[in-house]
Amino acid sequence: MGYLVGTDEAGYAPNLGPLVISATVWRVPGDPCGVDLYKLLRKVVARTPPARPRQVREAVNGQAAPARRPRARPIKARLADSKVLYRPPGGLAALELGLLSCLALLGQRPATWRELWQLLDGQSAAALGSLPWHLDYDCPLPLEADLSQIDAVAQALGGGVEAAGVRLLAIRSRAVFPDRFNRLTDEHGNKANALSWLTLDLLSGVLSMLDGEPVAVICDKHGGRNDYRALLQNQVADCVVEVYAEGRNQSVYRWGADQQRTEVLFCAKGERFLPAALASMASKYLRELSMRAFNHYWCRHVPQLRPTAGYPTDAGRFMADIAAARASLGIEDQILWRNR
Repeated sequence: MGYLVGTDEAGYAPNLGPLVISATVWRVPGDPCGVDLYKLLRKVVARTPPARPRQVREAVNGQAAPARRPRARPIKARLADSKVLYRPPGGLAALELGLLSCLALLGQRPATWRELWQLLDGQSAAALGSLPWHLDYDCPLPLEADLSQIDAVAQALGGGVEAAGVRLLAIRSRAVFPDRFNRLTDEHGNKANALSWLTLDLLSGVLSMLDGEPVAVICDKHGGRNDYRALLQNQVADCVVEVYAEGRNQSVYRWGADQQRTEVLFCAKGERFLPAALASMASKYLRELSMRAFNHYWCRHVPQLRPTAGYPTDAGRFMADIAAARASLGIEDQILWRNR
């Protein structure tokens, strides 16, 4: 037995809203470096949103027969890169259904926005009042997914992971809002370095939960960086981090005794691995909920304001639209705008 960990982020590119980084932790049979959870859980997990059922009509005596009901399909959890499950202007239902089903698997059923923050990122939840748009905001969950469907998917997923000898142990997130994001990019020289530091800081906390067995970690690559050894060494000062590969496609590092070996893989398109895909989903969902609070606040103060996703192509327009209200409210740039 061993542990399989995946990390990913959402909100790396925008000027508005938080960067969110998440990690998921799984208990798996055998050597974790050789475990493919998509293959192991193929009966209960799919990588794509459910297709719309097609109605089948057959001609009977030259007349179209009534549509037949489609055959019932096995219930599967849709766990994939968040960009597959959520593509604006589409809704959050598929992303929400998959993530909340996994949380239900952990016995966690957040009923509100604030409960979810407390479960995924207790550090940020304690500081939500420092931002005006989070101060008095809350909303019930789920927003779009159906509760009975969440329960059905969670039940099917639970049976599948038990049969495969797998357990989901934790989902952890870290939200970084503009003020801290700007300070960290200044401190580390650029946002790619800041992302690496934040990810490995979160990973360090996750690894501290685990003991005595091998661990395999899958991280999506950070910008164009290939060299992560020094950053990893800072997090595991009591071991020597060994370099096994460093390149454009992947970088691999290992440390620890043979029976307690830890391997960290940074690879392009890390979301193709289930643990990183679920981390992507958690990060995106938490960021989208934060942006809902953000847009709700500004739309209350600026009539007919068009909401924003915070990306550079639209962030400048949004800042111009709220300029007068921002001055009246005394909202400073440092808590609003990400410089890089």
